[in-house]
This record gives sequence, C-alpha cells and structure tokens, in this order.
Amino acid sequence: MKNRVNPEIVEMLDLFPPLDLDNYEAARAAAAQAPLAPQDPNIAINDKIIEGPDGNDLRLRIYEPVSKSEELAGLLWIHGGGYVLGSPEENDALCQQFVNEAGCVVVSVDYRLVPEHPYPAPLEDCYAALKWFADNAKDFGVDANRIGVAGLSAGGGLTAGLSLLARDRKGPEICFQMPLYPMIDDRNNTPSSFEIRGNYIWNHDLNEKGWSFYLNGENGKDDVPIYAAPARATVEELQNLPFTYTCVGQLDAFRDETLTYVTKLAQAGVDVEFHLYPGGYHAYEIVNPEAEISKRTNQEYVNAVKYALNRTSSVSSK
Repeated sequence: MKNRVNPEIVEMLDLFPPLDLDNYEAARAAAAQAPLAPQDPNIAINDKIIEGPDGNDLRLRIYEPVSKSEELAGLLWIHGGGYVLGSPEENDALCQQFVNEAGCVVVSVDYRLVPEHPYPAPLEDCYAALKWFADNAKDFGVDANRIGVAGLSAGGGLTAGLSLLARDRKGPEICFQMPLYPMIDDRNNTPSSFEIRGNYIWNHDLNEKGWSFYLNGENGKDDVPIYAAPARATVEELQNLPFTYTCVGQLDAFRDETLTYVTKLAQAGVDVEFHLYPGGYHAYEIVNPEAEISKRTNQEYVNAVKYALNRTSSVSSK
C-alpha cells in the first residue's frame, strides 16, 4: 500500500504512528503541549465562554480582522480528532488564513469530547455555537445570511450532521457547508475502511473505536440517526442542503463513504464540488504541512470558502 502514497508524505507514516485511543487522556495532554501557530498582527483572536445546551460552559475561539471596512461573512469551524481528541487551537493557522483570504470572521467551537460526552452532546454544542454566532452576527460586522460551516474528519462529520439538524429545526440558515474528509458512516464497512489498516494515522480499528465512543456502543445498529451518521441519509433526506465542498484522499479510510455522500448530494439536487487526492491518506495536509500536495489542498479549502461566501453575496444581491 505504501507504494501508492504520494512520495512527499510517505515518510511521515512511520514518524506519526496511529493514534492511541486506549490512552486518549495522554494523547489529549500531549496535543495540548503542541506549539501554537504564530498570530497574525492583523487578526484578533479571543476566547469567549457561552452557555452550552446542557448548561455547560462552551468555549468559542473567535478570529476576526483587526480592521473591518465592510460587512463580512462568517464561518463556524469544527475541529477534528475522531470525536475523542482535538481543540480549536490546533487549527489556528488555517482559521487565520480563512480570515485573511476569504474575508470572514471565524468562530471555532470547543465542543465536548467522547467518551465522556457521547452523541448528541458534541453536535448539540455545535448547534448552540451556530445559533449564538447567527444571533450575534452584527456584533462582529457579519451578515447573518452569509454564515457557513466547515470542519475536518470528525469535525467534517459534525459539519454534515449540523447542516441537517439546522435545516430540520428551522434554525440558523447555513449558506455553505464544507465537510472535509468527513467521518460520517458508523457502520465502518466500506471497501476503503477495510483497505486502510495498520500503520495509518486513522485506520479501520481506530474508526471502530471512535464510533463506539461517539455512539456509546450503539454504532452499526439500525436506528442510528442521520444527524449522528449522515452517510445513512437517503437522497430525499439530503435535499435542500446548502452549496457543499468536500474532499478526501484516495488512501483515506473515509474515501468510499465520502464518494457515496457526494453522489447522493448530487442526486438530491445539491450543488457540490468534490476533490479526490491521489496518494493522500487521512489528515496528510496536517502532518505534512510543507508538502506541495498539502499546500495545494489547504489552498483549495480557502478558495472554496471564499467562492462560496462570495457566491452567496452575489445570489442574495440579485
């Protein structure tokens, strides 16, 4: 399998072994020690605590331009980590890039993690963050009609689930969703999920464990809701979703569930843009940020946000 990995990023597979979810507390502590990305002097970064859906404290990390000359768009960002790990800080660099190049204010949500807080707690935290952002958009110079949602891996799964939930609750209207290589199928039974085993950052066994944590051992059963596992949604259930951008590496365990999701979105009449990256494994652009394929991938994320939010502005002005 390694002979199919992009040569720029193959070495990191040995240097960055699969995550250890059996010792997730130690993994969280180690991640917390990682250095923060430099702060752009043109961007203000502030943390705010709001009341979460269960009366819990919910931290939001807010990125906004120091100087604002016009009404901006907004982006709710949702970090990854298999629902078990992660924090907003790990995406500081990318969120600042969104602000600078896509002309938006970014709110990144520090949702509760599993196994301590299984579904629906993480998703409900994201919904609370979206509602707070929409309700307070004017305070940030943001047009409440131009708020998108984006995230990667588990954050991509939460993005897809949140888009469905906000639509069905008739909550804040999302103008754009960007679920990047999303974790959306709890059944873990696609060809790519079985293909990706062994020394990969995220593989079949880790996926099984992550889903078991998220769904409290109920993964794979018949009654898992589409908000938890959006891959279970039918074509009809995916109708009336916003413009969508997504991508996945060809050597990612999530390849096939992403391909199926994209196909159903297209059949549902949702405008969707999709990129498949040959030689790319799960989260390659995070662990190999200087590789050419990673730079190109990250730039596509930024381009997609910029296009989608400007597209919304153009449509609404007609």
